[in-house]
Amino acid sequence: MAKINYKNIELAPKYTPKKSEPYMCPEHLAYFYQLLNAQKEEILQQSASALNSVSAKNKTNSTITGDDSDIAVAEQETSMTLRMAERDNKLLAKINAALDRMENGTFGYSVISGDEIGLSRMLARPLATMTIEEQEEHEKRQ
Repeated sequence: MAKINYKNIELAPKYTPKKSEPYMCPEHLAYFYQLLNAQKEEILQQSASALNSVSAKNKTNSTITGDDSDIAVAEQETSMTLRMAERDNKLLAKINAALDRMENGTFGYSVISGDEIGLSRMLARPLATMTIEEQEEHEKRQ
């Protein structure tokens, strides 16, 4: 039997994975694939916008003739924009890792035990890599 390519599945507009369906069936994978790719695209657009903003601010900051307070505010805005871009880059890496797990068939399964993470948890946190119990244990150790 040929493996169904989840990347090409067209889902109903309001489709949400259901527990009555087999866990991480092609429809579940298609749902998460589309969700993660939409998030990825949004982050990439925001990153491009942020970089353009910082670049424009740097050009205008070199000509700012305000007082020290104006300059400090401009520098703080640039710093905040760069921190947000860094956070987005970390999120982008997690999304790419989740997409890689889809490719190798481990998406939705714990990286520690291989157990099902659970549909409810995956719907709440599509980037989850551990079961709730494993995550709680991990957080206790930190």
